[in-house]
Amino acid sequence: MLEFVVDINFEKLTVGRYLRTYCLVSARTLAKLKRIEGAILLNGKPARAVDIAKFGDRITIEIPSGSSEGVTSFDIPVDVVYEDKYLIVLNKPPFMPVHPTKIHQEDTLANALSFYAENRGEHYTFHAVNRLDRNTSGLVIVAKDRHTASVMSQSNITKHYTAFVHGKIAEKGTVNAPIALSPDSKIVRVVSDTGKASVTHYEPLEYKGSFTVLKLVLETGRTHQIRCHMSYMGHPLLGDDLYGGSLDKISRHALHCGYISFMHPISNEYVELTADLPTDMKTVLDF
Repeated sequence: MLEFVVDINFEKLTVGRYLRTYCLVSARTLAKLKRIEGAILLNGKPARAVDIAKFGDRITIEIPSGSSEGVTSFDIPVDVVYEDKYLIVLNKPPFMPVHPTKIHQEDTLANALSFYAENRGEHYTFHAVNRLDRNTSGLVIVAKDRHTASVMSQSNITKHYTAFVHGKIAEKGTVNAPIALSPDSKIVRVVSDTGKASVTHYEPLEYKGSFTVLKLVLETGRTHQIRCHMSYMGHPLLGDDLYGGSLDKISRHALHCGYISFMHPISNEYVELTADLPTDMKTVLDF
């Protein structure tokens, strides 16, 4: 249940308009609330979306509970980095897809989280706020309800990635190059004038003789953005044979999302989270 106190700048709006514009309740969620008796309260009493809100009024909404329909629960360990009533942040291991696909129905993060939630008597739809490739490890934010997911989709989330790339990069810089789907593939991305704007900032942290440890921050979130941009620079990721990297040191592309920060969508508190490198990347560093 969420409660909002009407700000003086928003008084005399209808309850529905206030929820949509100030509280960022999606049109779909509001439509559901209107169909559920008592899901919208004004000063503790049932309200309609067309009722007028005044300064200081308390609007309370009961977010409809969801369920992970179509997602089968499987007893797969999850590494919970942060959790509250609205969000859960998981440290995803490499080789695990985030969502079920035709060939991955039982081994995804969604399957694992469904089992984790059910064991705690909770049921909520899986809303991944950020997504990682199957072979990329690191932090994934999952919203527990549609409203939180909607607000988070409009939030400024800062993510830092660690990557191991072939060769030596001595100075920090930025790749500002549009990315498009390769005309010869349904998977591979390429830098192309016809692509979408894509910006990647990189900073070398350490040179290990044959590869560089990079910190990367994305301004945009294109599919395979880091992998494509690093290959475009002539420094493909270790283990990324799709983009020209070698499998000599690691069997998957060496990429990890190890830092995330954001403003909590409900409490407005600043949240900052980290996750250590997985074992396979640590092994490459220590070799």
